[in-house]
Amino acid sequence: MSDPIRTHPEIAVQGVQSKRPGWLDFATSSDHKDVGRIFIGAALGFLALGVVEFFLMRLQLMLPDNTLIAPVTFNRLLSVFGVTMTSLFALPLAMGLITYLLPLQLGARSLAFPRLSTVALWLFLSGGAMTYVSFFYTPPEAGPIALPPLSGDLAFIDNNGTDVWIAAVGLSTLGLVLQAINVIVTASRERAPGMAWRRFPVFSFSGVVTSWLLLIVGPAMIAGLTMLIIDRHYGGVFFNAGESGSPTYFEHLSSIFTTGVYLIVLITAIGVISEIFQTFAGRPLANRRAVLRSLVAIAVLGTLAWMQNMMSAEIRPGFLYAAMAFALALIVPIGIVIWNWFGVLAGGSIKMRAPVVYAIGAVSLLSIGLAGEMMQSLIPVNWLLAGTTDSTAGTGLVLIGGSVMAGFAALHYWLPKMTGREVGEGAGKVVAAVIYLSTIVIAACFYLAGLEGQPADTYRFFEGQGLDTYNLIASIASIFLMLGVLGGLTNLTLGVNHGRRVGHDPWGGSTLEWFALSPPPPHNFDLVPDVRSSEPMHDIRRGVARDSAEAAEAVESPEPVA
Repeated sequence: MSDPIRTHPEIAVQGVQSKRPGWLDFATSSDHKDVGRIFIGAALGFLALGVVEFFLMRLQLMLPDNTLIAPVTFNRLLSVFGVTMTSLFALPLAMGLITYLLPLQLGARSLAFPRLSTVALWLFLSGGAMTYVSFFYTPPEAGPIALPPLSGDLAFIDNNGTDVWIAAVGLSTLGLVLQAINVIVTASRERAPGMAWRRFPVFSFSGVVTSWLLLIVGPAMIAGLTMLIIDRHYGGVFFNAGESGSPTYFEHLSSIFTTGVYLIVLITAIGVISEIFQTFAGRPLANRRAVLRSLVAIAVLGTLAWMQNMMSAEIRPGFLYAAMAFALALIVPIGIVIWNWFGVLAGGSIKMRAPVVYAIGAVSLLSIGLAGEMMQSLIPVNWLLAGTTDSTAGTGLVLIGGSVMAGFAALHYWLPKMTGREVGEGAGKVVAAVIYLSTIVIAACFYLAGLEGQPADTYRFFEGQGLDTYNLIASIASIFLMLGVLGGLTNLTLGVNHGRRVGHDPWGGSTLEWFALSPPPPHNFDLVPDVRSSEPMHDIRRGVARDSAEAAEAVESPEPVA
């Protein structure tokens, strides 16, 4: 009889790797949900830095002839602030939400190229880190856009701060462009059966439109930055007016990019607000296809109007009139979107939860800001107010309404899906009110100061110009804006860690992300349903209710046995 011990197989294991720390797995993950959360978290961190920088600049402008901050320090704050609020906050927040939600809303199990999303994320993070590490040696100081010849000729700024600005913006833009390609391919190839383009959720459709837009405007900026670095260090003459070049060329390229950022913020905000209004009003948009077409029209017309920001440059009048016409034509698609929103709110019984409060505030700020932008698209008005604080007020309203207010609305709405926890309702409504009111006050002061001739991005103003009251009130309001944003970030953090646990479908939404668990598993769905309408979750609920009713009827009246 054989020994029973020797009949058992022996397993020898050598070289077993120790388990990696959880944070390292998270940081190197290719799961679109992890990548999206890092994009969102980093963007919110840069938002906190941006509002502090804005507050410091407003402290300098609180009083006339103020010497609180040195001129070079103010220029550095202004240069970094411009990068932070566009390339490091507004764009990555939109891309983070799209990265997380688009595969879930389309019934996909992942992005088309998971590893590419990790590369894109770390390119963006490298650009952001480079921007703020530069404070330990030489920060950028050539302004928010770094226009040549100030940035292109070493005779003006001979330090490496401008090189840092070029590399940081280039890296972050390249990462976001790569992720935009990933989103476009995913939407084209990986969606659930039956998910036709006409059935796309409004937010996912807006994500595809903004990805195409970023794919167009991002390379334009990268090309401009490449030519700028060649001019600075390799004898290039692209932007040298004395060598058959022109600084206006870079202004065109950078204006195409900044106009694209503006439109990406606007289109993403439209997608967020539309989803929230439909869910909490309990009814769809009146003309959903018209809204989807309007998003495409906004992207096309808005991009063609990039010269609206350059009407004080040496450009032929025919091109300026064309830019004005394209800008004014935006009234039609934007009006269609707003009309559909009013139809949803007027025809439904809206539930005034925190996401709705943020969304309504975003609509108000966007409407006021867009009205101001339309006014300044008129050539005579633009010539009169170009370069003043009036020209920045409308842009600020749209960026705060579209990125801060709509961004907080999106996070209050979708964080229960991301974490399984609800964000504080009462604190969220208070924060929304503080951000909204302080933004309105700052914008009103900017409009009035601009009419008095105060230049934008100026280091100081002088007594006796009639600007004292406007700047004092705007600076005080900036304190409340900073406290509101930081309070909103704190509320989100508390919600993620200590919020009330909710189910997988807390709002009764109509899109497929609510079909997944909260938080979703790595593969997103155990079973991907066939999509038969633009409201697949309502179809699923009706199907479940019908099956339950049939089962109950069968139990109550069983068939007789033969």
